[in-house]
Amino acid sequence: MIETDRRRALRAGAGLVAAGALTTGCAATGPAAPARDRPPATTRRPAGPAPAAAPAPRRFPGLPAQISHGPRTRPQVALTFHGQGDPATAKALLAQAEGAGAKITVLAVGSWLDAHPDLARRILDGGHDLGNHTHHHLDINTMSEADARAEITGCADRLRRLTGSIGTWFRPSRTQTATPLVERLARRAGYPHVLSYDVDSLDFTSPGAPAVTRAVAGGIREGSVVSLHFGYADTVAALPAVLEELERRGLRAVTTTELLT
Repeated sequence: MIETDRRRALRAGAGLVAAGALTTGCAATGPAAPARDRPPATTRRPAGPAPAAAPAPRRFPGLPAQISHGPRTRPQVALTFHGQGDPATAKALLAQAEGAGAKITVLAVGSWLDAHPDLARRILDGGHDLGNHTHHHLDINTMSEADARAEITGCADRLRRLTGSIGTWFRPSRTQTATPLVERLARRAGYPHVLSYDVDSLDFTSPGAPAVTRAVAGGIREGSVVSLHFGYADTVAALPAVLEELERRGLRAVTTTELLT
């Protein structure tokens, strides 16, 4: 009975976000923003002592520079979310995950953190991983070395300013894998690994919640890293069914750090 109530609560939460959520997926296109925006001159900080610094990136010996999945021998998966879009959608997804006892990984866009600085600490306080998804969410693999570096370090600077750390992971924007140049720039910025994925939910195409659920269920297995997005009503509507499918298969959603440890 308790389990049934929990599932009903998750499904009820999916209806909190309007269907018109922002479209901010990695395949979307839009006008290019300057690659060297400066952070706002002032950022409101909470009163009292500063919170402890967030976890820093880790090197995982024996794993490749670009990681697309974890061990296939443990019943764990990583649900990774590209952090951009309506903050109400982000908060709804975080609440759904936490209500199910799931931990997620959020790869935040720097300009999004500028607009919603409170979300960085909200993610960490929920026990989730927080990482870098570039500053403007442009096609980083096609950029010059200087501009690509600015995209990586720009987001890293915002994360450090808000949390005391550059975040645990770097994921390139608008691509599943990084070029050798971007991989090298990320390593210089302090990220030993680039985080890719092996299951793409395609939620950024707004295919409807059932299609998102099918895409995840059809590809996920032990060790999978799943690409999802904040900012889409379909993702909010699909997450309860995705979590139920994981439970049915005996899989547990953990942070990427835990998946690889």
